[in-house]
Amino acid sequence: MRDEAAAPRTQAQRTAATRAKVLDATITSLVELGYAKTTTQEVNRRAEVSRGALLHHFPTRESLVVAAVGHLVDRRMSEILGRPRTGDEDISVIFEVFDGPLFDAALELWVAARTDEHLRQAMVPLEQKVSDALITGSAELFGPRYSPAQIALSIELARGLAVSRILRSPDDDRALVDELLTVWKAMVADA
Repeated sequence: MRDEAAAPRTQAQRTAATRAKVLDATITSLVELGYAKTTTQEVNRRAEVSRGALLHHFPTRESLVVAAVGHLVDRRMSEILGRPRTGDEDISVIFEVFDGPLFDAALELWVAARTDEHLRQAMVPLEQKVSDALITGSAELFGPRYSPAQIALSIELARGLAVSRILRSPDDDRALVDELLTVWKAMVADA
C-alpha cells in the first residue's frame, strides 16, 4: 500500500504551492522593502520560482501585489474567525486586524495608489473585499451587539490609529491604543 505522504502532488497542488510561495514572498517584500522596491524580479528571487511561473500567475506588478494583500486578508480573517469563541469578543477584535504584516503591506499599496492610477484601479476591488470581509466577519463575531455604523466607525478608528502608529514607539502606541479603545468601548456601549 502506498504512503499518502509519498504520493506525487497533482498539478493543482503544485500550482497552489507555487502561487502561495509567490504571494508570501510578495508580502515579505512589501513589508521589508516597501512598494517601490517590490519588483517582480525581487519577488521572483525571494520565491525561488521561475520567471515564467511568476508571470503566468501574475502578469503585472499591480496584479501581483494586490493578489498578495488579498491572500493575506483571507488568511488573517480565517485566523480571527477560526479562533475558539468565548462569547466575550468585543469591538477590540477589529483593532487586531490593523496590526501586523497585513496592515503594513496594505498601507504600502494605499500610499503608492495615491499617485499610481493603475495601482489605484487594481486596489478598488481589493478594498471592497477587505471592507466586505470586515463587515461580514464582525457580524459573525458580534451578532446584533453592534450596529453597522458602530462597526464602520470602529474600522475607521482602528485604521487611523494604525496609520499614526508609524510615528509612535511601541510602548507609546500600546498605551494610546489601550486608552482610546477603553473610551471607544464605553461610548459604543452607551449608544
